[in-house]
Amino acid sequence: MAQNNQENDGETDGIEVSSKVFWLLIFGFILIFVGFAVVVISSFALGGSGSAAGVILIGPIPIVFGAGPDASWLILIGVIITVLSVVSFLVLNRRSRENNG
Repeated sequence: MAQNNQENDGETDGIEVSSKVFWLLIFGFILIFVGFAVVVISSFALGGSGSAAGVILIGPIPIVFGAGPDASWLILIGVIITVLSVVSFLVLNRRSRENNG
């Protein structure tokens, strides 16, 4: 075991992440900030009111929230997107298991 530690002194321990996955993560954060900026700027520039909604999944328990005049539509769209995401995850997970096992 001591020999293993001496051989790995120059290496860092951790999870290797593909550069494509890293750039997709960065792109996702950029899209979030751009979307937030567009909502804030349009709210100030057009003098309108802004609406916001979100869905947070903690395990199987969804937490749905919203504020503003159009929050009910945004909540509905958020719930639909969440359900589609969970279903696609389950389908792709099942296909992955069938192909590997």
